[in-house]
Amino acid sequence: MAIIKSVRGYTPIFGKDCFLADTAVVVGEVRMGDNCTIWFNAIVRGDVHSIMIGDNTNIQDGAIIHCTYQKAKTVIGNNVSIAHNAIVHGCTVEDNVLIGMGAIVMDDAIVGRESVIAAGAVVLPGTHVEPGSIYAGTPARRIKDIGPEMKEVIARTARNYPMYATWYK
Repeated sequence: MAIIKSVRGYTPIFGKDCFLADTAVVVGEVRMGDNCTIWFNAIVRGDVHSIMIGDNTNIQDGAIIHCTYQKAKTVIGNNVSIAHNAIVHGCTVEDNVLIGMGAIVMDDAIVGRESVIAAGAVVLPGTHVEPGSIYAGTPARRIKDIGPEMKEVIARTARNYPMYATWYK
């Protein structure tokens, strides 16, 4: 069973039909929308600041969502996919975004809607990722605009994760 802990008087709040894998950890000041999925060994740790997660967001295996004490909260929009082993820390991720495997998004970054952060990319503190773009590299830089095919990948990934969760319920 997933670990759900209260910390400093805050208890996580979950929307309807959320799925937490057996080894997922959700702690503290976390508010999650409907149809979210938190997968194996993923950690959502709202102990030092708040974490807000919209609807239909999936946080895949080994991903870490955290913040910076009294400085940087984390806000994640709707239809966001945070892939395996990614780190999202003290930043804002707008709607319809795909954060690739092993990517890192650091404090005070803003990832604009309908964007992709490529696998392994490092988005430095304070970076503003332009809506509708792909960022890649270390440090992450704008590579190009996303096209209709990539928009469909973002939408399909966000749609599929609630379906995958039904296999475990």
